[in-house]
Amino acid sequence: MSMPSVRRVFGPLNRLVAPLARSGLAGPLPVGVGLVLLETTGRRTGLRREVPLLSARVGNRLVVSTVRSDSQWVRNLAVDPDPAVWLGGRPRLAEATVRRGPLNVAVLDLEAAA
Repeated sequence: MSMPSVRRVFGPLNRLVAPLARSGLAGPLPVGVGLVLLETTGRRTGLRREVPLLSARVGNRLVVSTVRSDSQWVRNLAVDPDPAVWLGGRPRLAEATVRRGPLNVAVLDLEAAA
């Protein structure tokens, strides 16, 4: 029996979680951990892409990460570091700094984009 692909597992899960993240109900407080919806621009298509992610927030900085080396949102941020992040039920512009490695990390600065 073969394992289901990551896309087949996370795609339906992301479609269920994305509205919750967009609403801001599970979002992080000014200091804390919570769910955000990250909107990136596809590096090949130019289309907006959304992915719900857990984030750690301190003031106007959010940290999101993944151990998956093939995460498309990380690649998209590396090419276009100006995403939108849904916080409190509304999109906020951010400036991203991406650090690739065993743990891919993106720091999203909300003040830099203001």
